[in-house]
Amino acid sequence: MAIRVKTIWFKQEDGPKGPEQQAGVIALTIWKLADKTVIDLSKSDYDIITPQRGFTLLAELAAFMLHLADRMVYRRIADAERQVLVQALAKRLAEILEENIHEVMNDHGHPYQADFINLVNRRGQDYASFDFPPEQPSFSALRYLGNCIRDIMEGRDQPWVIDQIMELEAPEMVATVKKAVDGLFPQTSGVPLPA
Repeated sequence: MAIRVKTIWFKQEDGPKGPEQQAGVIALTIWKLADKTVIDLSKSDYDIITPQRGFTLLAELAAFMLHLADRMVYRRIADAERQVLVQALAKRLAEILEENIHEVMNDHGHPYQADFINLVNRRGQDYASFDFPPEQPSFSALRYLGNCIRDIMEGRDQPWVIDQIMELEAPEMVATVKKAVDGLFPQTSGVPLPA
């Protein structure tokens, strides 16, 4: 089942939407996609077993899609606005992750938001080294995501999960994030924006 994506604002009287509101829409889309991917892995008999593993997978997938969204908005909005958007997106995803951990595991003592932000920063450095066109991340970038997911999984699942991520899950993630970004930030004529 496809994820519904918000691409228009129904209440226009509130004026233009800022980066925080736009980030909230993208964050919700990313979270739903990450959750769907974990459910798909579980339905395909990959062993998720513990909530900890499930949340680790969710964080890894969200970090990838955050970087993907960042690449997609590049040159669509000014760099300063993009920086605010990406920071707000990371913050909102960190909040959603922590809220879900608290709800599912009743664990309120650990700084999960800080852990997620650290993961996003590490993965951002890693993904920056790959050719990462927004229409379709390179084979190397998708392989890296697959390897990150593989490292989270049980030994028996490790040989197969990379193919599942690259061939089945990533195309849906890319298409859905692109739909959300295109709806919020329509492509311009391709003229670079000033910084």
